[in-house]
Amino acid sequence: MSEEFLKVAHAAREAAAELAPLPRAPKDRALRAVADALVAHAAEIVEANAQDVEQARTRGTADAMIDRLRLDAGRVAAIAEAVRQVADLPDPVGEVVRGSTLPNGLELRQLRVPLGVIGIIYEGRPNVTVDAAALCLKSGNAVLLRGSSSAYHSNTALVKVMQEALAATEVPSGAVQLVPGLTRDSVKELMRARGLVDVLIPRGGASLINSVVEESTVPVIETGVGNCHVYVDADADLDLAVEILVNAKAQRPSVCNAAETLLVHAEAADAFVPRALEALRAAGVTVHGDERVARHGDVVPATEDDFAAEYLSLDIAAAVVDSLEDAVAHIRRYGSGHTDAIVTRSQRAARRFVALVDSAAVAVNASTRFTDGGEFGFGAEIGISTQKLHARGPMGLPELTSTKWVYTGEGQLRTAEGTVIAKSGQ
Repeated sequence: MSEEFLKVAHAAREAAAELAPLPRAPKDRALRAVADALVAHAAEIVEANAQDVEQARTRGTADAMIDRLRLDAGRVAAIAEAVRQVADLPDPVGEVVRGSTLPNGLELRQLRVPLGVIGIIYEGRPNVTVDAAALCLKSGNAVLLRGSSSAYHSNTALVKVMQEALAATEVPSGAVQLVPGLTRDSVKELMRARGLVDVLIPRGGASLINSVVEESTVPVIETGVGNCHVYVDADADLDLAVEILVNAKAQRPSVCNAAETLLVHAEAADAFVPRALEALRAAGVTVHGDERVARHGDVVPATEDDFAAEYLSLDIAAAVVDSLEDAVAHIRRYGSGHTDAIVTRSQRAARRFVALVDSAAVAVNASTRFTDGGEFGFGAEIGISTQKLHARGPMGLPELTSTKWVYTGEGQLRTAEGTVIAKSGQ
């Protein structure tokens, strides 16, 4: 590994050891200092971000991706407010997950503890730099940040502001580190830093996530892409279905909890599909529909790739299905396990959908856009996990901890005959 990488990795390791035992108060003070510093230095952050945005435009980057990259004073203020919200959240470190007194008299407790050093590999969105740092600090972890080269100037400015703010607090400034380098070599160093980095969390598109999962020697918490579905049931309130669909797709199409596929029960298709096409068209959405959708309006013919796509744009795939079970089968085949929604007035259908759909989040009569750490009350999330080990769904503070067992006795000794109490010298 390069000397530059080892320097920041060891600094993070040392900071993690100092940070782990800190109580809540100094961590909260540090987070509020970071929030204040972000607002105070908003102009220089926006100036640095403008370099990244201009370079993205020169490279012909899609508008949706530039929107994810762009910062202005309002967005910086929102990022700072998210940090303050994290400071207001309960500290998970030291929480007793469970406990009991064993028959031999030992008092047994399972406590939440920090993971240690968390590496984050992410694309495009510079707000992730601050969100990740805030959540890691609050949960007692140091963080190694490897953002996209497309946001290099933004991330550098943000980390500099955070480190300078932390330097005046009890939280070590080394707890937030930017992985040096702009090439894939620096990403590989982070993925191979087993022993220095305790866990790695990739945030981004399918190619990034798959690469990290397949190549990393550091344990990975997999965050997944968002091929989210809205299924309109035979017994749906069609007015409500239109509102939910348009919100899920068009409110902010460039994020992972935006809807990418519409499924409509055949019994509702004649009444609903024409209305859906009209509403989506009015919202600027291009519909990629199957033959049964195409009967009701002008659409782009859908392909297999369309149904598997995470568009992150004003595009949506659409199909008509013959039953709720067919909708679930479609979701199982093409979905990413992120968020899937049903619109229905039938409690039986809702219960059936919830039971059958194996996703991190399932919405009933609500937009997919609510699968979000902030909306769930967790504060700024570190990502949305679509795997099933350790964490699933929006990852807030508790998901950034592990546990350890503590047992307290009065001299209990384990012998072949059972437990005996050691004799005190007093």
